[in-house]
Amino acid sequence: MDEGEESGQLDKAASGMPPDRETPALADGLEHEEVALEHGNGWNAYETLEQFLIEDGWYPSAIEGTTSFRSGFRGESGKFRVICQINVELEQLYLYVIADVNVPEQARALAAEFITRANYGMRIGNFEMDYSDGEVRYKSSIDFEGEVLTRRLIQNAIAPAVSTIDRYFPSLMRVAFGGSTPAEAVAEVEGRPQQPGE
Repeated sequence: MDEGEESGQLDKAASGMPPDRETPALADGLEHEEVALEHGNGWNAYETLEQFLIEDGWYPSAIEGTTSFRSGFRGESGKFRVICQINVELEQLYLYVIADVNVPEQARALAAEFITRANYGMRIGNFEMDYSDGEVRYKSSIDFEGEVLTRRLIQNAIAPAVSTIDRYFPSLMRVAFGGSTPAEAVAEVEGRPQQPGE
């Protein structure tokens, strides 16, 4: 992936909201002070997220012009990019764990079925796929409006996201590249027999 493509992928994950809801970038001087004063809880959450990621060993890198951090995760099934964002205005945390392998165009309908089957019954977070390029990611989020975003809440959003995509990713790849059906692949990863008619 070249630098331009990577930038586009990060922009897609880092924004995570309609254009009119973009969070103002950090700025120097009075303007920053006014924004921070208006959205103090959101900016405090941004600082808490950064501190958590550093202390928990995620080696975060701030994405310029956003309130997002880039990191990475190496699981048992592969490598994943991790984007964590605070929407300081809406007081929300968005977390995306993005697979390094995109689903080829001819397999995206099957991958969408796999994702739909896998998402059914998920308690925290969900899979998403960008039909335009086959990017697959797992999303988790927290609305902390009026409440303090704690380290425990951040951990409770990150942990199931990284463990779930790591668990399901090999089965998704078998659907995308190995000829497995979505029903077979989801049944396999969830450790249950395939149901009649699936």
